[in-house]
Amino acid sequence: MAGSNRRRRLRVAGAIAFSVALLTAAACSSGSTGTTGQSGGEPQRGGTLKVGIVGGSAKDTLDAHSPVTHPDEARAIQLYDTLATYNTEHEIEMALAEKITPSKDAKTWTVKLREGLKFSDGSPLTAEDVAYTFKRVTNPDDPKAGAEALSKLDRSKIEVKDELTTVFHFNKPFSVFPEAVAYYAMGIVSTGYDPKDPVSSGPFKLKSFTPGKQSTFVRNENYWREGEPYLDAVTIIDFPDDTARVNALLGGQVDAIDQLPLGQVKVVEADPKFEVLESPSGSWLPFTMRVDKPPFDDPKVRQAFRLIVDREQMIEQVLDGHGTIGNDMYAPLGECYPEDIEQRTQDIDKAKELLAEAGQSDLKVDLVTSPVAAGLVEAAQVFAQQAKDAGVEVNVKKVDTGVFYGDQYLKWTFAQDFWFTRDYLTQAAQGSLPEAPYNETHWADQERIDLVHKATGTTDKEERCELIRQAQQIEYEKGGYIVWGFPNTLDAHTTAVHGFEKDPSGIPLSSYRFRSVWLSQ
Repeated sequence: MAGSNRRRRLRVAGAIAFSVALLTAAACSSGSTGTTGQSGGEPQRGGTLKVGIVGGSAKDTLDAHSPVTHPDEARAIQLYDTLATYNTEHEIEMALAEKITPSKDAKTWTVKLREGLKFSDGSPLTAEDVAYTFKRVTNPDDPKAGAEALSKLDRSKIEVKDELTTVFHFNKPFSVFPEAVAYYAMGIVSTGYDPKDPVSSGPFKLKSFTPGKQSTFVRNENYWREGEPYLDAVTIIDFPDDTARVNALLGGQVDAIDQLPLGQVKVVEADPKFEVLESPSGSWLPFTMRVDKPPFDDPKVRQAFRLIVDREQMIEQVLDGHGTIGNDMYAPLGECYPEDIEQRTQDIDKAKELLAEAGQSDLKVDLVTSPVAAGLVEAAQVFAQQAKDAGVEVNVKKVDTGVFYGDQYLKWTFAQDFWFTRDYLTQAAQGSLPEAPYNETHWADQERIDLVHKATGTTDKEERCELIRQAQQIEYEKGGYIVWGFPNTLDAHTTAVHGFEKDPSGIPLSSYRFRSVWLSQ
């Protein structure tokens, strides 16, 4: 089970004073996450890293707060730093913030920035920019990806106390503020921000951007982390096609690629010029069933589909063993993950029985898939084969990434998606609450919604975990996701590239943390 790979992580819960001490102590560090070169001695400065990343389309964006595809996410991480961040142990560390301090009831949070922060244009990064960022994200007329996680924020009462201090007031206790601000789509931007001509708070600044093709970033000389980035520049190249991406690595057109196809792992490992980077993670590739559309508006059909899945076969055939079995619940690395809930296994007879009770014994459905993440298309094909045993005909409809994330995205009746590692409450706010920006199953179970909201405002860890366990139980029984497994992250790079580390986030290439990468000269 994925729970056995769980990392201890910082949480604001239980004794608030203890959490504050941890957050403050993290702030006193140098700001480094401890990334070091894998080999080759001390990091060297200079050079351009060329990276091939899966996906991308003409709808690619530079917007800090609206990334959708992997290339979008990689660009956001180069251009914008967050107040806090996750390290390679899935623990929260301070980033632009020196400390983040809650009130005793967790309804008020005070953020103090590090001194001397600057944007890439040399202008000071201040509390005014922090306030502007959060108001932009939570704009009710144009809410961004992180808006739902901050739904309890009173945006009219964001206070700028001084140049370094911003105070956030919430309508109810909000125990997971550090988790929310550590989300990669919560990057701090300058007041008056223009996503088409961005000023950078991150390690690199924009040089050029061609949607659907590539983007180039150069070192931000005003970056706050001492010595970083080591590289002069990073070029991110979109590769929707797996074969083209692997050939680009093998042929020397790029130095690293994300999401190495499983069929190419042994090929790359056999060549001494390359290294494979494998990281166990809590990322997941769900099947998404819209609970408001037939046939999935009947919970018996949803239950039947979950019983159709042979999870061990999925891990072996889709992931070639590079992953752990799922149990239709996400957030396996969170310390509140309910490992005591019975592991669901394939039961074709029970699936047939449920389908008969629902009047769907001869069910035919379309399953929309796309190569937006490694293993997604293969999982669709394996599921279609497994479904035949239950008398279900699954028509796999493969579309390109632009279509998948086009006008029909979040509207497909039966489809798939990918998610990186998050803890339960922040994930629910992103994908499975009614107002979540990516509510792909359209689920709105009121009992579970109430549990999630109550847990979000609960500062006692044991009480919050019990609420999360109850919410997960409801999701396990009635939700719209099939969570069959948690794939390891598999990437590859040449031996001239150093500084990548194993990372449980599920975000490829060490969370696209190119600031700590360096090249052998």
